[in-house]
Amino acid sequence: MFAVCVTFELAEGQMDRFWPLMKANAAASLRLEDDCHQFDVCREGDVVFLYELYTDRAAFDRHLQEAHFRSFDSAVQGMIDRKDVSTYTTHWAPSQQDAA
Repeated sequence: MFAVCVTFELAEGQMDRFWPLMKANAAASLRLEDDCHQFDVCREGDVVFLYELYTDRAAFDRHLQEAHFRSFDSAVQGMIDRKDVSTYTTHWAPSQQDAA
């Protein structure tokens, strides 16, 4: 699995515009992309945190080319003060049999 963590720091007063666009993008990712297994969206104040889980790096790269993502990315450009993206290639969850 390939995990992606994104933190957005929004410009002041942008959450009301950003939030519905973010939720729509997350829902579309799960609905339209077979290799998108999880897309959690969290918020506190003007900060939005995403946790996304894909089959592999190639699946995430495909996600970045999807029409729904490109539309979201274009629509929110002026709303974001800062965006940090971290990726992780090793993923383990307690539900997995191998506890290593």
